[in-house]
Amino acid sequence: MTGLGGFGTFPLSVRLLLVNQLIGNIGFFMLVPFLAEYLRTDLALSAAVVGVVLGVRNLSQQGLFLVGGSASDRLGARGVIVVGAGIRAAGFALFAIGGSLPVVLLASVLTGFAGALFNPAVRAYIARDSGDRAAEAFALFNVFGNTGSALGPVVGTLLVGVGFQSSAVVAAGVFAGLTVAQLILLPARPTPPRNTALRADFARVFADRRFWAFALALMGMFALHSQIYFLFTLQMQDLAGPSVGTAAVAALFAVETIAVVALQVPITRTLSRRTDRGTAMALGMAVLGAAFLGPPAAGTVLSPEGHDLVAVAVRVAPVVVAAVVLALGVMAVQPFVNEAIPRFSGPHLTGTYFGAFYLASGVFTVAATSLVGTAVDHAGGPLTWPPALLCAGVGFLSAVAVLLLRRRGVLPPVTTSSPRPLTATASRTAKGDSTR
Repeated sequence: MTGLGGFGTFPLSVRLLLVNQLIGNIGFFMLVPFLAEYLRTDLALSAAVVGVVLGVRNLSQQGLFLVGGSASDRLGARGVIVVGAGIRAAGFALFAIGGSLPVVLLASVLTGFAGALFNPAVRAYIARDSGDRAAEAFALFNVFGNTGSALGPVVGTLLVGVGFQSSAVVAAGVFAGLTVAQLILLPARPTPPRNTALRADFARVFADRRFWAFALALMGMFALHSQIYFLFTLQMQDLAGPSVGTAAVAALFAVETIAVVALQVPITRTLSRRTDRGTAMALGMAVLGAAFLGPPAAGTVLSPEGHDLVAVAVRVAPVVVAAVVLALGVMAVQPFVNEAIPRFSGPHLTGTYFGAFYLASGVFTVAATSLVGTAVDHAGGPLTWPPALLCAGVGFLSAVAVLLLRRRGVLPPVTTSSPRPLTATASRTAKGDSTR
């Protein structure tokens, strides 16, 4: 299969973490998409309280990325990954118990904190073990993650028919299994002693102007990609109508996943050979921005009436195409972003730098999505020009910023040395930490 080419050539640790991303995303997405409905229907909580619970989960994860990244650098990535998976298993088990607001709040905090632990840790671990093939490894990481994200809701739909608690029990079992598997199979590597205080590590990260210029230029990547769950979803629901809106959204995610699985690795390999990293990232951000212009433009000429299959297919086609273009942009930029972060950090602060980047990206995503939502409300719907132009502007400005960084020599150089076997010392240079 084209999308998985080269998987078997990576070290066992990288392959294990790629499979972990697949299975972990299945476990995560079989539960979380159905959480809001469970809270509102089964527990009879108000929409405001549901929002608080979901917000607490996001805050627990995004707000603590830096903590998780630093822990992976100081305590060792393997331990942080294992503990994170175990905590998420406990959090999902609490959702199975449920029954009261304090319990679901605690479950939300635990599942979010778990993500904050192993997200930066897995990425740092992969970066170090894949050596100069980091971009290709992160391309596969994207393939496995997207596949899990697509399969999870399908499994969750079947389990929710039995009951939300059933989904929670299975999801807890998935992460309990991952905890045991990583405890047994993930190589343990001694963590070199640190002579600097934690405060000094944070001071170095926040004083790194080159890194923050890079982070500010590219933090829009996640904000734009997340719009497939927000703006594009709203567009599909509006165009398809209430009778088939849910099925249309599911088809949208399926098409995106197929595109990623089929094209991610070939795109990364082609861009690696034919252009420099800065140009590839700028191209990816420009494509991301362009993706948002299609639906409102097509809406002025493609709006057939009727609810038959052909009419609905014609109406939603521009959004499906836009989602594929969005996926192409992410495929062009994301592996090289994850490859570049460890080159800013050096061998000892990989997890901390990943944590800082994802923290900044998370904060920007929340702010950007709020602005997009405001634009949708004030402009009269998701298919109007203001939200599209806002998203396109983020992509195009980011592309320009990356090109400026490239011209000024801010982007880190790419090494071409072959990956070396990781010793206790080299593991800090070639390796990385956790994932989702």
